[in-house]
Amino acid sequence: MTTSDATSDAARAAADSAPAPASADIGVYGLGVMGANLARNLARHGHAVAVFNRTPARTRRLVERHGDEGDFVPATRPADFVACLRRPRAVIVMVQAGAATEAVIDQLRALLEPGDIIVDAGNTFYRDTQRREADLRESGIHFVGMGVSGGQEGALLGPSIMPGGTEESYARLGPMLESISAHVDGEPCCTHVGPDGAGHFVKMVHNGIEYADMQLIAEAYDLLRRAVGLSVPAIAEVFRSWRDSELDSYLIDVTAEVLGRTDPATGRPFVDVVVDEAGQKGTGAWTAQTALELGVAVPAIAEATFARAASAASAVRAAVRDADLDAGAAPAPPASKDEETALVASVRRALYGAKIAAYAQGFDLIAAAGAENGWNVNPGAMARIWRDGCIIRARLLDDIARAYQADPAPVSLLTAPVFASALRQALPSWREVVALAARSGVPAPALASSLAYVDQLRAPRLPAALIQGQRDFFGSHTYHRVDDPDGVYHVLWSQEGRAEEKWS
Repeated sequence: MTTSDATSDAARAAADSAPAPASADIGVYGLGVMGANLARNLARHGHAVAVFNRTPARTRRLVERHGDEGDFVPATRPADFVACLRRPRAVIVMVQAGAATEAVIDQLRALLEPGDIIVDAGNTFYRDTQRREADLRESGIHFVGMGVSGGQEGALLGPSIMPGGTEESYARLGPMLESISAHVDGEPCCTHVGPDGAGHFVKMVHNGIEYADMQLIAEAYDLLRRAVGLSVPAIAEVFRSWRDSELDSYLIDVTAEVLGRTDPATGRPFVDVVVDEAGQKGTGAWTAQTALELGVAVPAIAEATFARAASAASAVRAAVRDADLDAGAAPAPPASKDEETALVASVRRALYGAKIAAYAQGFDLIAAAGAENGWNVNPGAMARIWRDGCIIRARLLDDIARAYQADPAPVSLLTAPVFASALRQALPSWREVVALAARSGVPAPALASSLAYVDQLRAPRLPAALIQGQRDFFGSHTYHRVDDPDGVYHVLWSQEGRAEEKWS
């Protein structure tokens, strides 16, 4: 080899290892299915995307398979990845939530400069996002907690995107994110949710509503099968027909597909060969826990979370089954065709009423957290960006968006004229369905608790008065009187005569 050849080889090696010019509009760190699809979506929409994965083979595979979809700038080292980005740099982190995300943030922090942006697009608990945002703010780095809904297909074809963080960060990110989101009537399913943890909070509530919606649908299926007596193929057809009703939604579509599948190995309905234990990744529990802390009633979400826990308690379920606790509960007698048709219609109306209640609970929680944290979240905007791209997309959200347009701060969505009218029509059937479930021994915790929630809100008096009296008796917790609501009273329960004292 000549000296000139050796010099050329060294030059080529140096060029291969040198970082590309700072030409990428945005970077994606983490190229699992979701990260790779987000990167592809960005590239397809004309954005130059720097891509990096801890395992270089994934980076190479992405570029080899999809490099013709747009402008990808691959990097094999974090420093080169950051060097590829134009200023202010913006990096979307799409790795496993928790310790992995924390490690990547620490790594990027050392490489970035004031004014740069780190976006956590995973399912992170919003309080962790608040903590990280405050910490990075001290370094001048913007931290954005961003909810992304729609699964791997949505990430590629157009998700619903819920970014939090500063307004300055959204000015940089917004045009790109809006371009890759789903669109409804030309409007992007993406908006700036609010500061610090607002984006991840709204995504958490979205998932909580998703839990409730899925549980309500599952209970409707169970009632149609075990209380009404329909076959699985017949129930699949019922759900297909509901696509043309007020229940029209992505989850109704999914349900029809799942129920319509036959297991090729056994010839049985697919749903019958799946173990009846529902998994969960924590967002439902986070939603219920946060609601308890904020004092907001979300029984549909809580019951859906508890139902998944109960489904996984296989040993307990087996023991209680063996105990044969309720010989009186039995399936309803076979219904006539007319009765069957009427019952199916009742289940449809009950399901719709319960869905209204579940969504209302979620929006109540967003309002409470927004007030608590000073986020100023626009609930109508949340309804609009959930109309497509996300798992809970549904016709119902159009009505919710219009309700908030008419009244941006209602006391409850249940009082909006469109929903008040729908609930008046649904409640008789809803009561019938919950009673049928109880008589038949078919568990319907989300349907029943959502009905109780509506009845609690509409009741002129609640037994909470008795509870407050009990609390005053054993704990001197005091109470207010209806004829003096501002006064604080206590009964001297342990003294003769049990006189009432006004404490303030």
